[in-house]
Amino acid sequence: MVNDYLVRLSIRSAMFAGAITGFVFGLFIGTILGALVSWLAGALVDWQNQLGFSLGIAQQLLPLGSQVGSLETVSDKWFLVIPGVGLLIGLLGAFIGLLAGGLWAALVNIGVLPIQVSVLRRDDIALRRATDRRQVRTRARRKKAVGE
Repeated sequence: MVNDYLVRLSIRSAMFAGAITGFVFGLFIGTILGALVSWLAGALVDWQNQLGFSLGIAQQLLPLGSQVGSLETVSDKWFLVIPGVGLLIGLLGAFIGLLAGGLWAALVNIGVLPIQVSVLRRDDIALRRATDRRQVRTRARRKKAVGE
């Protein structure tokens, strides 16, 4: 086995991996955020209705007067809001991950962030395969049961 440092790293592969990672993380956080936004819109609509009923005043005079229609739409269309916000945040995360992956690969390639790797030579692999075959043969033998 040989220990050494990585000389070149594919910038395209690192950017692609960063974009995938950023998208998955952003999608997860975005769906949670979308669910919170939808729940909060529903809670605000309920609060607004209860406040208007208990005070007996017109809805336009309440704190969120003219925005109640928009909040009701967000609350009612939760099945579109949650994945929509998730995809938007996911795409933003993918873009950030793309840039971060490219920066990381560039820093590795110029030697600022060295990566230590361990490499097996081919003759080491052949020796390991031979010993693995011997171990498989010894495991394959089994004792006969009584009466066989």
